Parts: sequence; C-alpha cells; structure tokens
Amino acid sequence: MNVTIPSRPSPRRPAGAPKSGWLAILEQGANLVQQATPLSGFDVYVVGLHCAKHDPGMQMEAHHYCRVVNDDLLQCVIFDGNTADANLIGIEYIVSGSLHATLPHEERGYWHPHNFEVLSGQLAAPGLPAPAEKALMKQLVNSYGKTWHTWHTGRHDGQPGDEVPMGEAMLMWSFNRDGEADESLARNRDEAMGLDTAGKREQRRDLVGLAAPQDGVDTLRDRFDGTRPVEGVVQA
Repeated sequence: MNVTIPSRPSPRRPAGAPKSGWLAILEQGANLVQQATPLSGFDVYVVGLHCAKHDPGMQMEAHHYCRVVNDDLLQCVIFDGNTADANLIGIEYIVSGSLHATLPHEERGYWHPHNFEVLSGQLAAPGLPAPAEKALMKQLVNSYGKTWHTWHTGRHDGQPGDEVPMGEAMLMWSFNRDGEADESLARNRDEAMGLDTAGKREQRRDLVGLAAPQDGVDTLRDRFDGTRPVEGVVQA
C-alpha cells in the first residue's frame, strides 16, 4: 500500500541564477549513462529536531535519509525538507550503544544521545505503519549520533537562514528534556506534517524499560530554563 507523506518544502531558496541550458543538458545525459550507486539504499526516512551544541538556541528541522550499513552503524544525509528542492544541510552517523562504548573517551564528546528523541515521540518516520515505526525506534534506543551541519537554512516557522553555506561546520546536539526544543518549531512541524508527538510518546512507553543511562544527556542541561525530565532519559 502506497502512503502519501506530507510535503515539507525547504524554508530557504538558495542564492544563484536558475539552471542554465547546458546544466540541464548535462543532467539529462547523466541520468542516461551514469549511476548514483553510493546513493542507493538511503531509504530510511526520519525527521527530528536538532540544535547546535555551541549555540543551542540555533534549532531546526532535520530530515534524515539513512542507509543501514550493519546492526551497529547507519549513515545519513540531512536535508531541510523532503521535496525535490530540499537543501542538503548536513550528515549524521548513528552507532549503537555497544559500538559507542568502544570509542575513546575524548571522541564521545562528539556523539549525542538518542533516547529522548525516541521516548519523547519527537523523532518520527513519516509514512511508516505504526508497528514498523516502533520497530525502527526500538533499534534506535541507546544509540548515538555524530552530526555536522554545514548550512543553516533557517526554520519553517519563519526564522530566516543563510542563502549559501556560511562559516564552519556546526556540531549538532540532541534535546534531552521537555521544554528544550522551541515550542513554535515543534508545533509547526507537527501541524504541517500531521505528526502526533504525544501519541507517539504513549505508543513507545514500553521502550522505556530498554533505555540505559547515556553519555551527553546533561551536556546542555544548564543552557535551558524550565525544562522537565522524561522517564528513561538519564545521564550515565
């Protein structure tokens, strides 16, 4: 059964002139004779919310298209929407908790925890039937992500971004308590894409027992006011 996923256009049109005739011809030729082999398999689609580790007030939607490398590693490309005009804004590597435990201590500071995203219902897999989405989320319990954004294109709720990638790549972080993500940002996404974050949280309640304490849960705790903990999301 085909499921229609609500369209989420990019919040930013890039700078630059329209595609010229020669570029359009080149693209058509590539479609006929070239293969995008490394891109095959990036078909796991999840949408979440990110903030910059150095500046958690910088927040945005993150539309991930991921390839499952093996049981312990996923590779994702991140866009600011899910339509043909979406801008590529970053990358994320996802590792299991067991693989994360093998990393050097100094390396772990680059990896954000995922339990809040899963257990709070904030992370969603649009278009997947509920049982399949829950099975995916179960696989992501106790996992970690290393995420770099190269372009802040703004927010769908009206905050502007850059017309071209600017500055250094930004190390991103996860939200780990209720109230950390801007309410306007979260509400705008849920309303536009027909997502029920509260309902997903309830459906995933039985995953709480699988959640282990994680590194990084308290990293940005003092950068937000008036936040509330979520059951199962605990600092290691």
